[in-house]
Amino acid sequence: MPNRLLVVATTNAGKLREFRALLADLPFDLRSLQELGVAAPEETGSSFLENALLKARHAAAAAPDAAAIADDSGLEVDALGGAPGIFSARYAGTGADDAANNAKLLRELQGVPSERRGARFRSVLVYVSAPDDAAPLIAEGLWEGSILEAPRGAGGFGYDAYFWLPTLRLTAAQLDLADKNKLSHRGMAMRALREQLAARSLGAAAETKRCGAPLGAWGPRP
Repeated sequence: MPNRLLVVATTNAGKLREFRALLADLPFDLRSLQELGVAAPEETGSSFLENALLKARHAAAAAPDAAAIADDSGLEVDALGGAPGIFSARYAGTGADDAANNAKLLRELQGVPSERRGARFRSVLVYVSAPDDAAPLIAEGLWEGSILEAPRGAGGFGYDAYFWLPTLRLTAAQLDLADKNKLSHRGMAMRALREQLAARSLGAAAETKRCGAPLGAWGPRP
């Protein structure tokens, strides 16, 4: 049976690399919205979950019979009341790049001492088997750290070079991709989501055996 098309609801190259690594051993053919020539939807939700859901449904509608996976994630800084939060990718304005977002973050934290610069990355992942999937799979991950005053490391993307991990004495940008995926908010969420995918697959296999009807590798559609 050929791999099923799985649309990854992102145009972020760094995020797509992480998804490809995290899902490499599953029976999916991954394509991003950009590879399919589909524009990303406007993120109108008021939470990470709402945005992840709308992005996943939009992505699933991008190709016939495709499943989709979407992540909405961001940086929450305690001294800023949880900002930038869901606006992390556009903290400095619509279309802002990483440099502009980081520059605004540093301005907002100017004068804040190190002991008050606690922060976390939060990721909410959603998997849908179809655009109208009534029972999407949802998982969440948190990665605790703090914000430095100057960047360290050349890897990663977004706020990674400023996100300090005290137990490792490294920033997220100083980790290689494999280590980052083991530790990160997105890695945690993905492991939880994979467990749900496995459970759905086992349930579908049991139903197939009971009914004698093929349901597909990842179970029936709602």
